[in-house]
Amino acid sequence: MVKLTKIYTRGGDGGETSLSDGSRVAKDDLRVAAYGDVDELNAVIGLARLHAADAADAMLARIQHDLFDLGADLSTPIVAAPKHPPLRILDSQVDRLEREIDALGEVLSTLNSFVLPGGTPLAAQLHLARTVARRAERLAITLAGRENINPAALRYLNRLSDHLFQLARHANDDGKTDVLWQPGVNR
Repeated sequence: MVKLTKIYTRGGDGGETSLSDGSRVAKDDLRVAAYGDVDELNAVIGLARLHAADAADAMLARIQHDLFDLGADLSTPIVAAPKHPPLRILDSQVDRLEREIDALGEVLSTLNSFVLPGGTPLAAQLHLARTVARRAERLAITLAGRENINPAALRYLNRLSDHLFQLARHANDDGKTDVLWQPGVNR
């Protein structure tokens, strides 16, 4: 468990911050931006949970814990012989998302068009979370093009946006009340 005894340290007053391994980087470093997007995603999911109950809330709670794991993963550079074993996203976490996506998909109505973000308050918040997840994924991919990162972290973000989409449809009466795109309707 992490113990926080002091909230401010003044260590970042000059525009730098510490990564999990203790190294210092600029606050606008790509790695910091990547785990910052994951942090934002976690906050958006926290808002969605205000409207969630039962199984949906339990799924989102697990995802929030995973996102802290993912932030720790992204904030720890990969090195050959780390002093302490770093916390990394595991394939088992990706597999759990896939199982939940599949289970949700078994009861969802068939899609006949793209889904517009909206419907119930929970669905709308989950669609917002899905778009933040896609942004976090894009930034993590950019980071992976410059530095070595855990491939499971990228897979997790990719599956997560799919999961949030399925869960949003579930929140819209298993897709029955999805708001569907009508191409060219306002021409």
